[in-house]
Amino acid sequence: MKKLVLAYSGGLDTSYCAKYLSQEEDFEVHAVSVNTGGFSKEEIQSIHQKALALGATTYTSIDAVSTFYEKVVKYLIFGNVLKNNTYPLSVSAERIVQAIEIVNHAKKLGAKYIAHGSTGAGNDQVRFDMIFQIMAPEIEIITPIRDNKLAREEEIEYLQKNGVDYPWEKAKYSINRGLWGTSVGGDETLTSHLPLPDTAYPSQLEKEFSKELKLSFKQGELVAVDGEEGNPVQNIEKLETIASKYAIGRDIHVGDTIIGIKGRVGFEAAAPLIIIKAHHLLEKHTLSKWQQYQKEQLGNFYGMLLHEGNYLDEVMRNIEAFLTDTQKNVTGDVFLSLHPYRFELNGVSSPHDLMNASFGSYGEMNKGWTADDAKGFIKILSNPGKIANHVNQNL
Repeated sequence: MKKLVLAYSGGLDTSYCAKYLSQEEDFEVHAVSVNTGGFSKEEIQSIHQKALALGATTYTSIDAVSTFYEKVVKYLIFGNVLKNNTYPLSVSAERIVQAIEIVNHAKKLGAKYIAHGSTGAGNDQVRFDMIFQIMAPEIEIITPIRDNKLAREEEIEYLQKNGVDYPWEKAKYSINRGLWGTSVGGDETLTSHLPLPDTAYPSQLEKEFSKELKLSFKQGELVAVDGEEGNPVQNIEKLETIASKYAIGRDIHVGDTIIGIKGRVGFEAAAPLIIIKAHHLLEKHTLSKWQQYQKEQLGNFYGMLLHEGNYLDEVMRNIEAFLTDTQKNVTGDVFLSLHPYRFELNGVSSPHDLMNASFGSYGEMNKGWTADDAKGFIKILSNPGKIANHVNQNL
């Protein structure tokens, strides 16, 4: 039989693919899911059972949470990446790592085909196909939902005719959960003016009273929460558990899709938003203004390329090397307060805090220069403006 690896999530589209490809197209289907922080052990077990029941020969769950952090999330933090100054790339960043793990699994099995359940109207088809084509151009990509332009109702009808009658009622809101945030889609996000209701978000407000919190960074990575040390993944998960009870990190992102249409998606990302903002504040104290300027340019560019599936372009490794080098002195504590629906950054403490220099205090007494030094500096600094004004006023 033709050996095929199917990117399988357990949802309607990939369930259709598992049944259709094994039964109608005579593929030997090897289902695989990649956990980047969104699946519990119970959910993985349920997905496993469904995959085999639908005709898959094997099912494999790949734990890629740490890989996701090391290959992607770490650099999103280093670069303070927020797409359109809003979105921490919660889902789009995951897809890259998932695609890489899937194609590596296909190579390991010696499969000549890879399938996924993406439609022809979204970003994921581009991300998956680009990774597959670059890493394994010899493997053929199979996409039944996209190729046959299948509607949800057609998929359900096919599965029911073939004895598969899971409860496929469409949830009012589509939730995609991962280490770096949760996306929320619904009827409201298909409009340009309607907000998502409070009930659409998975995390509801549980804490009414404010809480003081300390985040500790070492060379740009989160190494402790409130003095309790852990690896970065553990710290992200711990912070998410704490902050999500305050319903922090909710917003709606509006952006340009890879295929050229505008899109809207809700999300909640308490830990990512707090970490990025806290990290950015620490950088303001520990980096020069030109380091910060160049980081902003390259961080935004990195996020754009990642969002559009260009993760394997060598320029991404170049940017990662630059971002890593900028983090040498980004070490210290950030103090913040959590409140219902919001958080406040209160300050930092760092041995590399450039405000601690003895040259002077802003708006106060200078110690590193004289009044005459300041006058001469300002006179020279104004020269370009003086020249331009002199030349142009005589025209």
